[in-house]
Amino acid sequence: MSMQRLSGLLILLLVAALLLLLPLSLRPYGLYLMSLWAVLTIAAMGLNLTLGYAGQVSLAQGAFVGIGAYSVALLTTAGWPLAAGLVVAVGLGLLVGWLLGYPALRVQHHYLAFVTLGANTLVFLVLRNEDWLTGGVYGIAGIPRPELFGLPTADPLVFYYFCLAALLVASLGLHGLLRSPWGRAFEALRENPVRAESLGIDTRRYTLLAFAIGSAVGALAGGLYAPLVQYIDPSPFSLGLSLNLLLMVVVGGSGRFFGPWLGAAIAVLLPEWLRFSEGLYLILYAVLVILVLVFLPAGLVGVAERLRRTEPAR
Repeated sequence: MSMQRLSGLLILLLVAALLLLLPLSLRPYGLYLMSLWAVLTIAAMGLNLTLGYAGQVSLAQGAFVGIGAYSVALLTTAGWPLAAGLVVAVGLGLLVGWLLGYPALRVQHHYLAFVTLGANTLVFLVLRNEDWLTGGVYGIAGIPRPELFGLPTADPLVFYYFCLAALLVASLGLHGLLRSPWGRAFEALRENPVRAESLGIDTRRYTLLAFAIGSAVGALAGGLYAPLVQYIDPSPFSLGLSLNLLLMVVVGGSGRFFGPWLGAAIAVLLPEWLRFSEGLYLILYAVLVILVLVFLPAGLVGVAERLRRTEPAR
């Protein structure tokens, strides 16, 4: 085994040990933040598939998180099991994402960003104004947490491990997808759509698939967010969430598999670590993010990859 692979394996083992053992010493709020990190990492991975691998700009990922959250909230409060709610959430995300992919067949780049921004705003307005379905600004309360094999997940530590397991399953699924011919077709679509089409790749189909699958993964994250917070209203699913997810992808490393993991950690945990500065923590957070974007355009994972490539051979 080469030194690079060995070092990569050691890093993965250390991260796994940290994710499994660190929460044992955390209080409920710390466990909530770790669970939120796992949920938002799933959502950012969906956006990374659409943007980082397929090259399709989307500012609507927060809307799909909202669709998934409301789907699960409505069904589980009506007595449905969480598994059924997640299936419905993912199905809705897949369907709406497929429909949103059609504008991408006609417009690109910043024009596509404006189209998806409009879709995000439309979903937010539906969540806020359709009181008969979503509860409007009053939201939905009393969202239950599931039981797994008879074990309740109401305990914050147990629910964190449930979110971590969901993140692992989603990561393995996306990893398999990206190593398949579909993943190579997505990358070809990102690099040069004209050349990809000349090689026989159905760019229309893969554009729609990129939006559909990425949106479905975002809806899955929303389905986990609902029982995590146990109360939802429209405000978390505004454009701000979509921009925050975009930040996670770019800061972590767009088109890098572990980019969303690191980007979500920066976006979720760094503001909490900076709270020692009291009123200045948001300013410090913004400055640090700007510095990363200016001096590390490939993202944090991209920098690590570059450092590994420049290591002298042994």
